[in-house]
Amino acid sequence: MKHGFCPSLVFLSLVRAHAQNAAVATPAPAEPARPAAAPTPAPLPPLARFGSVVFNANLRTRLEAWDWFTPASGDDRYAYSGNILRFGWSQSKDRWDWNAEFALPLVLGLPANPVAPAPQGALGLGANYFLTNGRSRNAAMVFPKQLYVRITQFGASRAHQLKLGRFEFLDGSELAPKNAALATVKTARVNQRLLGNFGWTHVGRSFDGVHYSYSKPWGNVTFVGAVPTRGVFQTDGWGWLNTAFGYASITRPWGQGKHSAETRAFALLYYDFRDVLKVDPRPAAIRTADRGNITIGTFGGHSLHAFASPAGAVDLLIWGAAQTGAWGNQHHRAYAVDLEAGFQPAAWPRWKPWIRAGFYRGSGDNTPNDSLHGTFFQVLPTPRPFAKMPFFNMMNNQEMFGMLTLRPHVKLTIVSEFHALRQTAPNDLWYAGGGAFQPWSFGYIGRPTGGARSLANLYDTGVELRLHPRLTVAPYMGFAQGRAVIRALYPRGSNAAFGYFEASYRF
Repeated sequence: MKHGFCPSLVFLSLVRAHAQNAAVATPAPAEPARPAAAPTPAPLPPLARFGSVVFNANLRTRLEAWDWFTPASGDDRYAYSGNILRFGWSQSKDRWDWNAEFALPLVLGLPANPVAPAPQGALGLGANYFLTNGRSRNAAMVFPKQLYVRITQFGASRAHQLKLGRFEFLDGSELAPKNAALATVKTARVNQRLLGNFGWTHVGRSFDGVHYSYSKPWGNVTFVGAVPTRGVFQTDGWGWLNTAFGYASITRPWGQGKHSAETRAFALLYYDFRDVLKVDPRPAAIRTADRGNITIGTFGGHSLHAFASPAGAVDLLIWGAAQTGAWGNQHHRAYAVDLEAGFQPAAWPRWKPWIRAGFYRGSGDNTPNDSLHGTFFQVLPTPRPFAKMPFFNMMNNQEMFGMLTLRPHVKLTIVSEFHALRQTAPNDLWYAGGGAFQPWSFGYIGRPTGGARSLANLYDTGVELRLHPRLTVAPYMGFAQGRAVIRALYPRGSNAAFGYFEASYRF
């Protein structure tokens, strides 16, 4: 049944993919995708030790199945296996440490023809892996994931830290709140909105540069200057891109007693000097002629609050950003704002429910032929925490959402969500993607909206089960009910489903 939710197709596809790839190993956990307060796993001993040098490895495998919106042609129903092994050596000294970590991504059994003629385009993420790896159905590569030296003490002070080399960085993660609810909301709903490692994909990204932080009881100051590496969908993560960014933030915890809070202010400057075709709503001929650079400044912050009461715990989140700069030959002005609230009722302690709801709006460009580009630019994020079924992102997007988290057992977390998605500007595009990852492709894709605004309703459920301190499994199922924008682009079938089964093992 193409026009309805089809769990049998998804899970049969997963089983088939597993049978075809049974010899493949099982990679490391990606970024947390749930807003549930779960205890931090106890540190595990290293896999091997050579004096003061330790060796560790993580293995993650995910069997993914797509049932994309029905195209005029192409493979819209398929399954494949994505895996990543991360392994490396590290050493900690009194005043400094180092880390040399490598990644081995393996993507197996990709669909043979997962692309439809424009404007329908790529039919799910399997198409992204297929197109960016030379149209090969199987791809693998070994490359350095992290390779850095970090100075942890300057003179008598341990407040400073300076990291040089290749590393991962998530904006918003500069300071971990002591309050468990704040820490969980921050991890799931604040971190990596604009800068992230794209760790949910089977390759991810890193940054080559410098990372400085200064931490005191009153808060944290961070500076990062770096260039992103290749990767994300392309298994070759060795090279650089002609893009760079500078990031600065100050984060302060505050509040006491029944009110805990944290506030951050940040500035992010992004430069893209690649000679690639930009994705925006202007006519193709104008975009082709515009080879100017992208230079964008993003200024914003977040304020996160948790309140304790006899009825239960309440949390509030405000996140916002404004942008200015140049989008090639156009001026750039854009914004985004996110408002969220959560409640953990003291009742039903057996299930530990957590109810959250929110509203997000990212600006779009409703007058594409003028001199001003008005679409919010998400820079280099990890989109998946904010789009669990990743067919959209935060650009030209408006959504209302609700989520319910249940923790009936310390090792079990269940999260169900609903998202009502609309386009902010009907004359803009329906965007997807997470930023630059190749020299020859822009990193975001856009499909025409046809002047409509209603995009889709998304229903999904994810489970995380920690079977062992080293082993976690995480099945997920999502269903997208296409609305006016998608119905116009995919008249043969405007509903889609996506499911996976993931296992992560920490050696």
